Amino acid sequence: MKQSMRLLVAVMAVAALMLSLAACGQAPEKEVKKAEKPAAEKKEEAKKFKAGFVYVSPVGDAGYSYAHDLGRKAVENLGWVETSYVESVAEGADSERVIRNMARKGFDVIFTTSFGYMDPTLKVAKEFPEVKFMHCSGFKKAPNMNNYFGRIYQARYLTGMVAGDMTKSNIIGYVAAFPIPEVIRGINAFTLGVQAVNPKAEVRVVWTKTWYDPALEKDAAISLLDVGADIIAQHQDSPGPQEAAQERGVYSVGYNSNMAPFAPKAHLTGAIWNWAPLYVETVKEVKDGTWKGNQSLWWGMEKGIVDLAPYGDMVPEEVRKQVDAKKEEIKNGTFKVFAGPIKNQKGEVVIPEGQSATDEQMLGMTWFVEGVIGTTE
Repeated sequence: MKQSMRLLVAVMAVAALMLSLAACGQAPEKEVKKAEKPAAEKKEEAKKFKAGFVYVSPVGDAGYSYAHDLGRKAVENLGWVETSYVESVAEGADSERVIRNMARKGFDVIFTTSFGYMDPTLKVAKEFPEVKFMHCSGFKKAPNMNNYFGRIYQARYLTGMVAGDMTKSNIIGYVAAFPIPEVIRGINAFTLGVQAVNPKAEVRVVWTKTWYDPALEKDAAISLLDVGADIIAQHQDSPGPQEAAQERGVYSVGYNSNMAPFAPKAHLTGAIWNWAPLYVETVKEVKDGTWKGNQSLWWGMEKGIVDLAPYGDMVPEEVRKQVDAKKEEIKNGTFKVFAGPIKNQKGEVVIPEGQSATDEQMLGMTWFVEGVIGTTE
């Protein structure tokens, strides 16, 4: 009996010890569970700010979409932004579908980077009032949609000065995409720059009616070379016109990005984009709640959004100094590109002496200045 009692006491002691150890082992686990955050809070922390970009041509075009994509990468480098893009999106129904798909996926801000995306962007913006939309080069806006662009015409004027100094035939070819105000304004600014240093020179325009078609762009440049042009400028997305100029042994002026690698023996300089400042500022404003809709943003050289590509070795030092001096005047506001007197192709004064074109006049420009050979159709 005594032996049974001893055994019972021993079993009870072991059981008590095991319960005690189990209790000790559970305490830390309870503390861990107590320290964990709710699932919804963890999910919110994991969600990154999302910015979407829609491009009209391939990002590898070395031109317009490539320049925008450099801006996207600058945004992604902030660390807290997740970016995504869709390239080669046709203007019209295709773009509307792509933009709406991004909005449905919870993007915080969507950048649509071609003029023909304007109406599709506005339509989707009305459907998704919580999403912020930024449309490039258009003029429509809404409470959650802004339009934006850069004063690339300022850089165009400077490249025109270089071309005017470098031409020997006094015929400069210009391969252009579509006859819309953005393109017409650039051709006019370029021509004013040409004539500022060489009043005898003329600028001949050929329309391709496409933003991106390397073969067609190159053929258009060749047609201008065939009529005596010894410099080719462009408002196109590919370096096709640059390559045509180099193959003929003449000079060229690029656009969008530095196209010198594609035609190093021809490339004088170019009007180039730097979208990073605007894109970085925009995503910061959206994130911190300071972004405002119904705005039209049109930044210039003073903001660093437009600039000149590096000069080619063939550009003389005196030409560089002259152009650089005018660039500083543009940046500090002492020189306006569209300052009168300016005449149209018919010789009529459209901007009188002592006046400068307003932003509204420039944004709606549908006429060519004197010195341009071609139609706005």
